[in-house]
Amino acid sequence: MSTIAYRNADVDGFRVFYREAGRAGAPKLLLLHGFPSSSHMFRDLIPLLAGQFHIVAPDLPGFGQSDMPERERFTYSFENIAAVIDRFTEVIGFDRFAVYVFDYGAPTGFRLALKHPERITAIISQNGNAYEEGLSDGWNPIRAYWQDASPANREALRAMLTYETTVWQYTHGVSDTESISPDGYTLDAHYLDRPGASEIQLDLFRDYRNNVALYPAFQEYFRTHRPPFLAVWGKNDPFFLPPGAQAFQRDMPDAVVRFFDTGHFALETHAAEIAEAISDFLVR
Repeated sequence: MSTIAYRNADVDGFRVFYREAGRAGAPKLLLLHGFPSSSHMFRDLIPLLAGQFHIVAPDLPGFGQSDMPERERFTYSFENIAAVIDRFTEVIGFDRFAVYVFDYGAPTGFRLALKHPERITAIISQNGNAYEEGLSDGWNPIRAYWQDASPANREALRAMLTYETTVWQYTHGVSDTESISPDGYTLDAHYLDRPGASEIQLDLFRDYRNNVALYPAFQEYFRTHRPPFLAVWGKNDPFFLPPGAQAFQRDMPDAVVRFFDTGHFALETHAAEIAEAISDFLVR
């Protein structure tokens, strides 16, 4: 039941790599990763849930093992990423599913929910934000780029793509850094170092402003459709603050919010606890 298959789907000519586990016919669960990771971030979570759910975890376009076309052939925006993942779910037959969103996976998954509310059975957000109060001051250099897309402001953001910054994202807010496997941040750094990857990521930093502009629409979806909602949050995240998790309850009073004493990549330290929370929540 916990055996993971590593597959590729042809999504209208776009190759999407994904991990799949669990029994066909079990409740479906879509896992969407964030920056600068890939579906590799779910390597510990998938075996813990595969006995109960049919799980699929794709690499987003431009990330991991999925296609990374040149910027001249594919415009890297969250709208386009969500469109590819939307078609991906149709190609593999994921018609109704719960969705786990993290970081960049949140504006991707929330777009799917806006477009197809009837397909979403539940949402689990692990440090996946939809409220301005959830954005820390760590976003200030990116905010400056939103306001002025100058070459200088773009160049300043390259520091966020270095190996040292990737390691910091994994270890900040973690009480015992020796509990963090180097596999995740080493693989992420490898993908970031590919030719052309840095320009793609800088484009997405710029486009993230359009996610913030959609926050009111996401919040209206939450109020209108009231999906079963679980927030599992690393409370020491330097980018997405606890008030962003608590804000979900403003629009969905029945939302469950749980904090864990860890950082941004909460699965690196608390995969078992988060898996238990997800299992209890979705079964209920």
